[in-house]
Amino acid sequence: MQNWTFLHATDVHIGSPRSFRFMPAWNENWQQAKKQMLDIPADLILIGGDVARDGNIHHEEMLAARSEFESLPFPYYIAPGNMDAGNKHTDVDGLKPDHQESDTDLNMTSEQLHNYRDIFGEWQWSFVHKNVRFTGFCDMLAGSGLPEEKAFWEWMEAQKDQPRAQFHVWVMHSPLFIDEPNEPNVDITSDQYLDWYFNVDQPQRGRILEIMKATGANVVISGHVHCRKTHIFNGIRFDIAPSTAFFQLPHRWPDGDTTLGFLRYDVSDEGIACTFVPLEKVSKLEGYGPGGHPASSARDYSIAWEK
Repeated sequence: MQNWTFLHATDVHIGSPRSFRFMPAWNENWQQAKKQMLDIPADLILIGGDVARDGNIHHEEMLAARSEFESLPFPYYIAPGNMDAGNKHTDVDGLKPDHQESDTDLNMTSEQLHNYRDIFGEWQWSFVHKNVRFTGFCDMLAGSGLPEEKAFWEWMEAQKDQPRAQFHVWVMHSPLFIDEPNEPNVDITSDQYLDWYFNVDQPQRGRILEIMKATGANVVISGHVHCRKTHIFNGIRFDIAPSTAFFQLPHRWPDGDTTLGFLRYDVSDEGIACTFVPLEKVSKLEGYGPGGHPASSARDYSIAWEK
């Protein structure tokens, strides 16, 4: 078999100066990442979600992200992120700073999900390229209670019957787990709120893992955390990928790496090798507006650079 390459980038967070908040450095960092990608002879790129700063609010940011991906010389496949289609579901609110939207108001909605599909197409997909099956899905649907969840699980279970390829790569936005697959669910109202925010709860986590195992998964790639970390369980490598935009959670793992960049995967008969590609230049441009998930009352569009 002739060796070949694919790429993975995530948490790009392309923003707009028409917004109530804008970080031009994140847009510039994506341009740097794209410049470096163009020097790599890749067959395709996987995008791990959060393509826009506020894609679930601003249609134009999603369209701008689509234009960026369409400008690449290879096809792209996206697993939606929470900033694209809404957060994982919760019935209670966590302990969050003032002026932040409540978690229950951030739950994914059918409207957000379908807005995403109008721009990027289906939120779940599976295909074979050369000797690798690639499968991506919207993990925020799991446990959401939305009308679309039933069809989601039917599709997930049907992946067990898909023809096998030599290797199988799964793509999702959130890590399936933080430290290990059997870890307990985190209380959203505790001081470990971020651990709740950054993974998939049981029993959905266990069900997804069993499906992955049944399909012969070799690699599972996620994002969301903005800190690079790899776990290996059940013979599967779980790669939590870096962001191209900004870092966070620098101390969650002793060996976590918050360096900005993207991942390169080289496929051979021996397996799928992963190489981290750091950004050669990180932008220091300053922007404006609040971080996190600001409440509607904190979204001041009068400070926008462009009206």
